[in-house]
Amino acid sequence: YIRAFEVGRPPTSVKYEMHVRLRTLKNGAVVRNRLRLPHPVDTSQRVCVICPPDSTISAAAVKAGASLVGEDLVFDAVKAGRIEFERCVCHVDSLQKLSKANLGRILGPKGLMPSAKNGTVVKDVANTIRDMVGGSEYRERLGVIRMAIGQLGYTPEEMQRNIKTFMDGLKRDIAQLSDRISKDIHEVVLSSTNGPGFTLNGEFRGPNSVSTHDLSVL
Repeated sequence: YIRAFEVGRPPTSVKYEMHVRLRTLKNGAVVRNRLRLPHPVDTSQRVCVICPPDSTISAAAVKAGASLVGEDLVFDAVKAGRIEFERCVCHVDSLQKLSKANLGRILGPKGLMPSAKNGTVVKDVANTIRDMVGGSEYRERLGVIRMAIGQLGYTPEEMQRNIKTFMDGLKRDIAQLSDRISKDIHEVVLSSTNGPGFTLNGEFRGPNSVSTHDLSVL
């Protein structure tokens, strides 16, 4: 049904989005996390890695998909206003140099300053980059969590895998907060960029339903 509202649009220009409404108190801890879906929605994020240049670490970072790698090269670019990346990671060996470069006043307001607290000061830069490139973030706002879950061109099977991964991760996040605040899932809605939302509560398939494979080629 949702695809019918997007007829004629490029498959990669339309996103499917999940809206999860929670039963929760207005004040208190909120659900937030980052995960990599089996079929990533956005793989265009540029990642900067602050690490010793010409090292095995920098080589691994480049191989994993980093767009900018180094120490002084990165510091000079940032100070000159050339911030051509959406995420920034620092290897533990370069943390002292990063601190001395005094980039917090520039990167901090943009949410790009690496820190151990947000998981961007790491030992394994390659795995961190792979999680970031194609990773998706979600955060509870006013009792609702929204996250892009797929593109128009995805098959029903790909959508199923992405939705299951997201919901499984969300349930784990809620369980981890259970000792601090009561939360449970009230309603799950799937929508698209230009289409209406359809609730996923309840059972939509029956013995005579069309298979997901046949739906993908209709």
